[in-house]
Parts: sequence; C-alpha cells; structure tokens
Amino acid sequence: MTKFLLSLHVLAAIVAVGPVTVAASMFPPAARRAHAAEAGVGTVRLLHRICRVYAGIGIAVPVLGIATGAAMGVLGDAWLTTSMALTAAAAGVLAAFVLPRQGELLEELTAQGSVERRATAQLAMFTGIFNLLWATVTVLMIVRPGSTTGA
Repeated sequence: MTKFLLSLHVLAAIVAVGPVTVAASMFPPAARRAHAAEAGVGTVRLLHRICRVYAGIGIAVPVLGIATGAAMGVLGDAWLTTSMALTAAAAGVLAAFVLPRQGELLEELTAQGSVERRATAQLAMFTGIFNLLWATVTVLMIVRPGSTTGA
C-alpha cells in the first residue's frame, strides 16, 4: 500500500504542481507582451486558468503525502514536518499573492490594454518564491535528511 500511495503522491505532484509552476512563470512575461492584442490576452487568460485549475487539483499532493507518511510511519520526522510547512507556505504564496495578482493583471490588461512592468516584476518575484519553495520540498522528499527509511 505504501508504494501505491507514494506513486500516487509523486504522480499528483508532477501532474498538478508542474503545470502551475510553469504557467505561473510564463504569466508575467506574457502579460507584458500582450498589449491589447486579443491573442496575447487569450494567452494570459489561459495561463491564469491553468494556474487556478491545477492549484485546485494540487490539493491532492499534500493529502496523498500525509497518507504516505502515515503509512511509512514517518509523520513525526523533521524532514517531513519541514516539507509540510514549506508546502503550506507555497500554497499560501500561491493563494494570497500569485493567483490574486494574476487576476488583477488580467483585468487591467483587459480594461487598459497594457500592464505596468512593476506589477509584473512583483508577480514574477512571488512566483519565484512559490517555485523555490516547491523545489526545496522536492529536494527534501528525495534526500530525506535524518531518515531511517533508507535512501
């Protein structure tokens, strides 16, 4: 059962978190390039939708992770506790900063035909923080410092 849960957890992370990290990273430059071009606005709208939809699907990642950790008996291990805290921080950054700012920029782009570079730079910073948190979680999941369950 543990291998099955771990497989689902890893697949959920690849399928759900991967598209969010890529689409969120593509959003700021796409918003800067869009200018009032309908195709550009459509691209920005699609990237925002990908981020929203896959963020919702991404809830499966920590749920499956907790189930896997419980099955492995490692829920109290420091590497897993740290990973869970960083996952919560990443979700918080996505929910509080990335998705709302994407929505604001999309509205601004639709209404005015352009967006301020400062606003897209700030969004790129939050997106970078989100991506860095997920990269750190990934490394912790692979390295598992202090784990006694083997490498």
